[in-house]
Amino acid sequence: MRWWSLPLILALGWFVFTLTPFWALYDLAQAVRARDAAYVERHVNFRTLRLSVIRQIAAAAQVRGEAGAEPRERQRVTDALVALAIPIAESLVTPKTVVDLLDDGWLDSVEPRPPELRTGDVSPAARDAPPQLGLRIENLRRLLPFYLASEMRGFRTVVIPVPPEVARDRRLRLRLRLRGWTWRLVDIELPEELRERIAQKVAGAGRGR
Repeated sequence: MRWWSLPLILALGWFVFTLTPFWALYDLAQAVRARDAAYVERHVNFRTLRLSVIRQIAAAAQVRGEAGAEPRERQRVTDALVALAIPIAESLVTPKTVVDLLDDGWLDSVEPRPPELRTGDVSPAARDAPPQLGLRIENLRRLLPFYLASEMRGFRTVVIPVPPEVARDRRLRLRLRLRGWTWRLVDIELPEELRERIAQKVAGAGRGR
């Protein structure tokens, strides 16, 4: 074996490894398209996903009401918002709602999408084609933009914007983690507008107490 073949084999092996989460992403997209909640339930870590949604909702709600507050008051508000966000996150993060969210990037079954958000802002290169919101992967070629926009974080984690062409504040950001031989969805960063609307519900629940 020539000396230069080992680095080449290692580089090729790493490249092949970086493709593996996108096979999982493709399978997940097909399950979403088929409304296969059972598949989603097997391939999503709902404990970590609920914790992430709780943090996102509580943080968005806190930003809405922290202006001019004293540090002790802000901490009290934060604790109360987390307590309010827990039951909301429990109801939001289920196999069916994850399918709903990934299908078009919005929780239509929970909060109707505002008319102004029914189309996404896309990059100039993609303006001629209508944006496809949500996890839409009709064929393997469609995986290329997702691959190019992804971020590998070590050997076991990858972050993927969905869809990659849409403006950052309209995207979902999916975090997949390798567990054993299987890539599982462990986190979904919600679009800014959706976080704000859910935070409004949390704040309204707090005022209603």
